[in-house]
Parts: sequence; structure tokens; C-alpha cells
Amino acid sequence: MLNRNAEALFWVGRYVERAENHARLIDVHYHIQQEADFLHKDHKWTRLIDALGARTLYVQQFEAFTEKDVLSFITLDRGNANSLFSCVSQARNNLRTLREKLPSELWDVLNAFYLWLGEMQVDDIIKDSPNAFYRHIKERMAMFQGVENSVMLRQNEWHFIESGRFLERAENTVRILQSVAGTLLEGRDIPTPYPNMLAVLKSVSGYQSFRRFYGDGMQVEHIMEFMIRSESFPRSIQFSFTELEKHLKGIELQTQDYHIPHEKAVRLAGKVKAEMACLEPDEFRAQQVSTLLEHLTVSCHRLGKTMATAFFQFEEATA
Repeated sequence: MLNRNAEALFWVGRYVERAENHARLIDVHYHIQQEADFLHKDHKWTRLIDALGARTLYVQQFEAFTEKDVLSFITLDRGNANSLFSCVSQARNNLRTLREKLPSELWDVLNAFYLWLGEMQVDDIIKDSPNAFYRHIKERMAMFQGVENSVMLRQNEWHFIESGRFLERAENTVRILQSVAGTLLEGRDIPTPYPNMLAVLKSVSGYQSFRRFYGDGMQVEHIMEFMIRSESFPRSIQFSFTELEKHLKGIELQTQDYHIPHEKAVRLAGKVKAEMACLEPDEFRAQQVSTLLEHLTVSCHRLGKTMATAFFQFEEATA
């Protein structure tokens, strides 16, 4: 497989996952914004921008954090490279270059979604039903993933898409947890961490799964442990790195020259997975978890660069 094709597939996985993550965060925000914490003027919309790591770019364009401006920026802004529309557009552009190599159903689903989303205006989202709109986004992304897993051959193309998906998922989960951990540690006027913790679980559709393990024990360290180290929850960081390592191992190389950088990427994913398996319970407390999350952020970025060197920029590859 050519380097540029592998990179295009990798970013299809990343962009589709990123779009779904944005929709999840926005949808959950609407569900819980009536909680006391979210009625605080400093929390209502800034939290959403911070969870996406986009505050710097946002304040360059807007003076205030209003519902209309935030939704427009996150969802439909063509100038924001990480808006939901931009993610879908870039995934579609990458997929278009590979249409003859992939099942036609993938293009049909993503292209139809892109055309529908391109006709939307932020006033339409607010006027009708934001919950219904973002639920529809999640359903479209789930449809794409379902088609991908149903019809794609288990060959390099599939492994590259899934590698991108799970690396992006790990980064997104880390970012969500960092946003909440920062709020708890800043000592804001929060009567209870419950709304924050509930937001975390619902943003990844993990509330019911969490209660199977912990019942009604809505403690910060339990949720952090579940979101970071669960081996069975599909959106935990541990699960994401387990799948990422599996897909990296599944990539078949056509030349021996690729083996050293490829093995380095596999080792790094395995190392992060092993480190999480060895974490102690006290490392999930609010006072310690920020350091852990920062380490995981660095590990995700490092792995992304390692994969680029291994598969997409071979002429610069080193051991």
C-alpha cells in the first residue's frame, strides 16, 4: 500500500471518530445544562469549548460564549479545522481518493451525510431540536462504522482506519477527563462533583456500564479508573490502546525496510497499555490524576508521530 493511501485511511478513522465525539459532547451538554453547576455563567458554554481544547481559536473569532456562537463554531464553521463539518468534509475528501479500493457502501454513507450536513444552518439546529440533531449525527457515524466493520476485508486498509479511530478515541477520552479534572482541582463553586462526573459518563455512553461495576458509587476516583483502565468498556483509554496495538500488529508489511519503525509503534502502544494496567488506586484521585492524564496526552501525541514515521513518511524513518 502506498504511504499516501495508508495515511488517508488512517485520517478517515480519526476524523469520523472526532466528529462523533463532538456530537456526543454537545448532546450531553444539553441534557445536563440545567444542573446547578452548568447554570454558573462561567461554566455553561466555556466547558464545552475547553473539553474540545479549542478555547484559543474560539476567542480569536468571538467575544462571548453564547449558545449560537459556540454551536456554530463547533458544528458548522468551515474555518475551524476541527468543527464537526470540517471533520466530515476531510474524512470524505480522503475517502474519495480511495473509492476504487474500498467498498462503495462506505462512500455512499459518508457522502450522503456530508451533503445533508452542508445544508444545515445553526438557526435550524437551535430552532428545531439540538438533541435530535446531534443524536442524528451519532447515528450517522455509527452507521459508517457498522458498514465498515460489516463489509471491509480484514486487510491493511481496515487496520489503518481502525488504528486512526482508536488513537483518536484515546485522545478524546483523555481530553474529556482533563477538562473535568481541571475544574475539580480549581476549587470552583461546585456543590458536588456529581454533575461533572455524570457528564463524563454520559458523553461516552458509559453511565449504565459504569453502574454494573460500581453501583451508585459516583466517586471521582472510580469514574477515573473506569474511564482509564477498564478492559471491557469500548471507550476507555485502556481498551483503545489494546485495540490500537492489535491493529498495528495486524498491518502486513511488503518490505523488510518497514519492520523497525513498525515494531517501534507496536512497542509504544503496548508500553502505554502495560503502564495503565499497573496503575495503583490512589493514582486515580483528583489530586494525582492530572499528572497521569498529561502523561497519556504526551503518549498519544508521541504514538501519532511514531506511526507517521513508520507508515506515512518512510523516507524520514529512523529506528
